[in-house]
Amino acid sequence: MKTITFYVTLLLLFLISQCLLAQEDYKKEIEALRVEKERIVEQEKEALKEEVKDINNRMESGDISEAEAKLLKEDVARRRALNIENRTAIIENKIALLERNEGKVLRLTNEDFYDEDTRIGIHIDGEPAFSFRPKRWERDLKYDRRTYSDLVLAIGFNNALIEGQSLDDSPYRVGGSRFFEMGWQWRTRVFRNSNWMRFHYGFSFQFNGLKPENNQIFVQNGDQTVLEEFEYDLNKAKLRMDNLVFPVHFEFGPSRFRKTEKTIRYSIRDQFRIGVGGYGGFNLGTRQKLKYNRDGEDIKDKLKRDYNTSDLIYGLSGYVGVDGVLLYIKYDLNPIFKDAVVEQNNISVGLRFDL
Repeated sequence: MKTITFYVTLLLLFLISQCLLAQEDYKKEIEALRVEKERIVEQEKEALKEEVKDINNRMESGDISEAEAKLLKEDVARRRALNIENRTAIIENKIALLERNEGKVLRLTNEDFYDEDTRIGIHIDGEPAFSFRPKRWERDLKYDRRTYSDLVLAIGFNNALIEGQSLDDSPYRVGGSRFFEMGWQWRTRVFRNSNWMRFHYGFSFQFNGLKPENNQIFVQNGDQTVLEEFEYDLNKAKLRMDNLVFPVHFEFGPSRFRKTEKTIRYSIRDQFRIGVGGYGGFNLGTRQKLKYNRDGEDIKDKLKRDYNTSDLIYGLSGYVGVDGVLLYIKYDLNPIFKDAVVEQNNISVGLRFDL
């Protein structure tokens, strides 16, 4: 679990750093444009000074009269003023475009200058000897993009609902029993002209942990798995179940509609979201980790057993929140232990992050 947490932390730090770098890049570009704007003004003013100086030299040498010089100076001054206005307007528009889109600006590529019938080739005596269509190195920009994908991370508290008992009577530590989930999902707009409902689907790795109380450990006796008191004082006892599941959710919530000449987009950024659905999959493995002191020696045991845990995993799940931060709950309909005298079902509550 430490290894998984380490790599997930690295992934999160990488994603955060990329976002920060992208943000810093476009801010630096804006600052460079503002400096360029100031230099444009200075450049045009310096050019005006040189032109006025040249006009004065021509007037002093007698090439033009004072009246002609005055008209020429007014003309070059008006032209330089228009140059400043036009050139700085271009820079201001670039700055406004970057700020409005936070640096995420569409840019033309070579493929935008060719139509479907355009071919490039070698011609001899006017006849084509060899020709081909330019290769499209970049993905075509879709007019209506209906499907998106996200990295999904979830973490929180884990426990079990036991038949005939309340959650308060659970033999598992509420704070010590935790879960972690990591996966990838796709979301597709259900209706053609509306985004109020989306269909989510993908895959996830779930890691559900249970920590018994009262110095107990899990013991497999034939087809039954029970809790028994351990002979030594435990520093840690934890059962971990690793699952691969395939979640499916229907998500509901508002979105912002944006339309340009080339694209239409439905954005759920900073919008309220609620999703309901379920998942199905299978158990990848179960292990129990024990830490205790025996005769002054620290012992760590990792016991990989079947522990009679269910092979097939299926359950219900849902989430609610804003943007990519969501309150998340999932409940296994399959029992934790097969053929158990008292049925137990895993339940998890935590936070989910759609990155």
